[in-house]
Amino acid sequence: MANVLLEFKASAGDSEPQNRPVLIVGQLANLQQINWTQVKGKLQPVVTKEIWQAALASLNPNPTDSCPLYLSFAAVAAIPSRVSRHNSPSSAHFLTRLVRTCLPAGNNRCIVIVCEHSDVFASACAIARAFPLFTRRSASSRRKEKKHVTVEFVTVGQDSGPLEVSTLECLASAADGVRLAARIVDSPCSEMNTDDFLKEIKAVGSELGITPTIIRGEELKQKGFGGIYGVGKAAPHPPALAVLSHTPSGATQTIAWVGKGIVYDTGGLSIKGKTTMPGMKRDCGGAAAVLGAFKATVKQGFKDNLHAVFCLAENSVGPTATRPDDIHTLYSGKTVEINNTDAEGRLVLSDGVVYASKDLSADIILDIATLTGAQGISTGKYHAAVMTNSEQWEAACVRAGRSSGDLAHPLVYCPELHFSEFTSAVADMKNSVADRENAQSSCAGLFIGSHLGFDWPGIWVHVDIASPVHAGERATGFGVAMLLALFGQASEDPLLNSVSPLGATTAKTASEDQMESDCKRRRLV
Repeated sequence: MANVLLEFKASAGDSEPQNRPVLIVGQLANLQQINWTQVKGKLQPVVTKEIWQAALASLNPNPTDSCPLYLSFAAVAAIPSRVSRHNSPSSAHFLTRLVRTCLPAGNNRCIVIVCEHSDVFASACAIARAFPLFTRRSASSRRKEKKHVTVEFVTVGQDSGPLEVSTLECLASAADGVRLAARIVDSPCSEMNTDDFLKEIKAVGSELGITPTIIRGEELKQKGFGGIYGVGKAAPHPPALAVLSHTPSGATQTIAWVGKGIVYDTGGLSIKGKTTMPGMKRDCGGAAAVLGAFKATVKQGFKDNLHAVFCLAENSVGPTATRPDDIHTLYSGKTVEINNTDAEGRLVLSDGVVYASKDLSADIILDIATLTGAQGISTGKYHAAVMTNSEQWEAACVRAGRSSGDLAHPLVYCPELHFSEFTSAVADMKNSVADRENAQSSCAGLFIGSHLGFDWPGIWVHVDIASPVHAGERATGFGVAMLLALFGQASEDPLLNSVSPLGATTAKTASEDQMESDCKRRRLV
């Protein structure tokens, strides 16, 4: 799947399955709605109308099902007909699995997605997750030619018809962002250390005509970034704070996305065990999501100031590593007693969000991170855990998850009950909780929020993606689609406007009306 060129087209054209293998997938009710004339060009002459109808009649999705149409060259598959309120109507996770397992082999293949127009965006991102870019398998390195997969959408219900060129461009940008994020997360630290991650940031900046701001190494210490510097100072590749800034004329507010970029997490001197350390190359998943989403959203046009802040470090072991009992002064000016060097993500993010507030004057700050193992216990493998100082934005994150396929569910936000977990006798706070059975994921988020201040007047959103950042041993690119959807109302792209939970084209609930009237919590809402 790694050496694959993914293309979205209004029409993939006609071809016999032997020449171009094909997978047709959708909800059974949607598959039954389309006319034979809409798919026959990709199936005839080996698949007749009678075979097609018999295949549809045999499908019994529970939750999914598939049926071969002709040998190993053509298949039809059904995703769940109904989903619960905490799932995406697109059944994005099931779609990714079906593409991985049912798409016939070949160098030139076709996927036909049958869905409602409202599910096009989430479905395209789900398909992108099925085609990861990173591999070091020797057979793949010897293969020079790229495989082609062409994706065509057949829409049913309202707004049916071929997709517009602008929509296809948006889908391509989103898919590219998802695959970029997944490639970075899949890459081992030997190939994705802080130097390499900065190269990725510079490459995206070059493509968009943006020069990144980079603060690195000893300069971090001099400028007061005690969190990022303290976490990364023992590594051979110095830690860094990097910023990509999109500042269009006419912008009326400033948004900052802050990503945790721990390129490898040994746990530091509070070292992880031999079974828990493998996979810690994925601890940069938040920063990777920010980079992929920033690239996509700026390419599609963004009306407001948008800053992508990357907090990069390798949590390593060495003579200069942070020790438990050390006290760091973070960029907020607050002091932190270290009682667990493996609770490092909150330290770098605290510096990042305060920089976004103090130096970038951000009105809305969203941090995204593979922050806690407890997230998987709190909200599971598929749903990110969301915490925010705004009830309205909490609801918006959940809706953005459903419309994008990057699912999300709220965490408890109650600093008056939980923040005392960080009480220190010698500093402003410790960096890890006293009671690990008391809302760990919520407490970790509160640590970050405390450096902004719980009375900070802007919007702060914290997204923990520790579990959904990967499925098995592969990265998912999680977070890219969610960010594109959540902030879609500020985009110039009509498709992103339509999937935004704050979009003008969606029916407004009473809570959304309240969001629009909520003064500086912000015009985007």
